[in-house]
Amino acid sequence: MTAKLFSPYSIKGLTLKNRVVMAPMCMYSSEKENGTMSNWHTTHYVSRAVGQVGLIIVEASAVTPQGRISNYDLGIWNDEHVEGFTKLTQLVKEHGTKIGIQIAHAGRKAGVDGEILAPSAIAFDDKSKTPKQMTLEEIKETIEAFKQGAQRAKRAGFDVIEIHGAHGYLINEFLSPLTNQRTDEYGGSAENRYRFLREVIEAVKTVWDGPLFVRVTANDYNSHGLGVEDYVTIGRWMKEQGVDLIDVSSGGLVHASIPIYPGYQVPLSETIKHQAGIPTSAVGLITSGLHAEEILQNDRADLILLARELLRDPYWPRTAAKQLGVKIESPRQYERGWNY
Repeated sequence: MTAKLFSPYSIKGLTLKNRVVMAPMCMYSSEKENGTMSNWHTTHYVSRAVGQVGLIIVEASAVTPQGRISNYDLGIWNDEHVEGFTKLTQLVKEHGTKIGIQIAHAGRKAGVDGEILAPSAIAFDDKSKTPKQMTLEEIKETIEAFKQGAQRAKRAGFDVIEIHGAHGYLINEFLSPLTNQRTDEYGGSAENRYRFLREVIEAVKTVWDGPLFVRVTANDYNSHGLGVEDYVTIGRWMKEQGVDLIDVSSGGLVHASIPIYPGYQVPLSETIKHQAGIPTSAVGLITSGLHAEEILQNDRADLILLARELLRDPYWPRTAAKQLGVKIESPRQYERGWNY
């Protein structure tokens, strides 16, 4: 029997050869500080495609220059970024791997010079810059920037777009009452706090008809913040809007004590998957094929996202297959090394 981890997964007309996904991880390696790809990025991502990962999600790529986490982040705010991404998507696809991109805005956690923007003028901590509360015009401009970023991603040949709504960045800041103290139509009630993400999704879908993921922080780890039950409701709203999968993570909005152990975020994925009725992915200290298979077989998630484990082992799919006692196809050039 083929392990579920290595069974194909189809979503909105796209079929992944397996359910192993490389999670988006910032590499802080845009050497010219202008958001463009470097040789490092090509080596980094293509090596995981050689390693037989089913889907690679490129790191957070900012939709505006002031939406970067750092000056060294990738960007997708400029047409000049398309060329590098196009080269990357072509190289990755040569190995039978699909490729997505996470489009993002860092909000109050932006680490760039000059003014930074957020839903409310609340700094992340006493060492961080106080952001400017966004005007309605700046909100509209940022929504348009997400739309333009999605359009560039389509031109570059990406198979999947993921909207970054997690880890304390701009969309997450709008969603949580801890960081959104607005009194207009973008603040107050849960529906109003969701409005910004709702309008980003609507805008993206005007130019993108492929699989659409959203990454969320399903627990603020704060009694006055949001928890998984809130994200069940948000998940239902996203499903109604045509989002295809929720990438379930947690934390990062505020400083918090987070209990971390293998699979600590999987229950969040499981709850949203079943109570919101939408496909989810699981991420967070999943390191073995046996663990990944358990999550899938028990219907706790639909895809497995790996981050640091794929930094340690670019060929993790082979490692996992050996653990599960199954054989997977190797790169033709590596057959003498893989098949023994």
